Amino acid sequence: MSQEKKNIEFIDVKEPSRGGKRSGVREFLDGTLLTRESVVRQLPFVLFLTFLLVVYIGNRYHAERLVRQIDRLEKEVKELRAEAISVASEYNRLNKPSEVFRLVNEKGLGLKESMEPPVKLNNTERNK
Repeated sequence: MSQEKKNIEFIDVKEPSRGGKRSGVREFLDGTLLTRESVVRQLPFVLFLTFLLVVYIGNRYHAERLVRQIDRLEKEVKELRAEAISVASEYNRLNKPSEVFRLVNEKGLGLKESMEPPVKLNNTERNK
C-alpha cells in the first residue's frame, strides 16, 4: 500500500482544456464571443475608452495645428519687425534738417531756413 501511495504522487493530472485558441478565434469570427455576458458588461467601459481615444486624437491634431500657426506667426513677426526697423530708419533719415533742406530745394518750393530762433508768445489776458 505504501508503494501505491508513492506512485500516486507522481501521476500527472491534466487539467481540462477550454478548447484552445481555435475555439476563441471561431467564437470571435462567428460573433458568439461578443454575445457573452462578460463582454456585454464591459461594453460601457470599452465605449468610454473609445471616446477618450477620439478626444486624445482630436486634441493632438488641434495641438499640432496650433504649433504650425505659432511658427507661421513667429516668422511673420520677424518679417514685420525687420520691416518696421527699416521704415523707422528711413523716417529718421528723412527728418534730418539737411535732408529736409535738400528735398525742399529739389521740389522748388522756395522755402528758406529760418535764421532766428523760435520765440514763445505770452498772452497776458488769457492767463488772468
